[in-house]
This record gives sequence, structure tokens and C-alpha cells, in this order.
Amino acid sequence: MAGKPKLHYTKGRGKMESIRWLLAAAGVEFEEEFIETKEDLEKLRNDGVLMFQQVPMVEIDGMKMVQTRAVLSYIAAKYNLYGKDLKERAWIDMYVEGTTDLMGMIMYLPFQPADTKENNLALIIERDGASIQQSHGHDYLVGNKLSWADIHLLEAILMAEECKPDILSAFPLLQAFKGRMSNIPTIKKFLQPGSQRKPPADEKFIAVVRKIFNI
Repeated sequence: MAGKPKLHYTKGRGKMESIRWLLAAAGVEFEEEFIETKEDLEKLRNDGVLMFQQVPMVEIDGMKMVQTRAVLSYIAAKYNLYGKDLKERAWIDMYVEGTTDLMGMIMYLPFQPADTKENNLALIIERDGASIQQSHGHDYLVGNKLSWADIHLLEAILMAEECKPDILSAFPLLQAFKGRMSNIPTIKKFLQPGSQRKPPADEKFIAVVRKIFNI
């Protein structure tokens, strides 16, 4: 029997957080080996376990997987969160790609001037929220069954609310979606204090990341 997946990354969210979310929602226990110094990262690179010399890296099913999208696709397919056919998979991919763009924009907000942050966030949510609301009227985004798309969107919604708590006030369908998804037992567990979910980055953590990745 294969052991638990092992995740190699920093102690923060970054590109690994969506992988944590997907594994947790699938009910899969995982271990983490944190990269805390530049030397930790160099050791992985020197050991030859990082294709393209990049993290996140996930050890799963005898593989050492890199490239976030590849890891997420594998996990989604393995745990039946990737639709029942090619058309459903295409819809899931569209939602995931759009949501990934949204999360990327949110991640960059801390680096923007304070007086433009809130306006930019509002514009992001207004555009993407309206689009998502109009495209579905079911409990789940695709195939009326929990998929990677639902999990990814919930992660994005919670990220947005951390920046602006009332961000969903104009989107009742998204509010209802958030409530349903947050009460799925595996997700509810991941949202509890003490889980492997990581907090938003603070200045101290950003300084550590800059040192590790020399940025």
C-alpha cells in the first residue's frame, strides 16, 4: 500500500495551497516537508528530484511530481474529481483556469498601492463573480457533482473575503455556493483551526520566501 503523499514547499500558501485543498477535499491525508532555508531548496535541486528545478514538488504513487497544474490534474483524476467525460473535463478546466487567474490577481494585491487595492479587488470579483453566477444554476459547477472546479472556486472566494469580507454581497448564488461547499465534511474539516491549511502571508513570511528563492 502506498504511503501518504508528501508535499515539499514552504510553510506558506503559494502554489502548493491549491494542492493541499484538493487532497483535503478528497479526504486524503498528506505529509509536509517544509523548505525553510535556501539550503533546503538547494539540497532538493542537487539531489536531482526536481524536474525543472522547481517547487512545489509532491511525492505521490512513486512519482516526484512538479508543475502545479500537472499535480492538480493527477490528483483530480485519481480521486474522481475531474468529471465523467471529456466535455465535463473541459468545463472543469475552464473554471479552474479562470479561477487560477483570479487567485493570481488576489495574490498580487499586497504589492499594489493601498489606495488601489480595494478598487482592483472589487473589479476582479465583479467581473468573475458575475460570469460564474450566470453560467450555472445547480449545486455544483459541473455535472451536478463535486469536482475540482468547486474546490478551486471556494478557495478563491475565501481568499477574496480575507481581503474584503463583504465582497460577495452582490452575489447571492455565490454566497449559497460558499455555504454548501464549506459544509462538505472533508472541506469543513480542512477549514477548522489546526488543519494543514496555511494562513495568509505576512511581512515576516514574505521576507523568508524572498531569501529562499533569492527574489
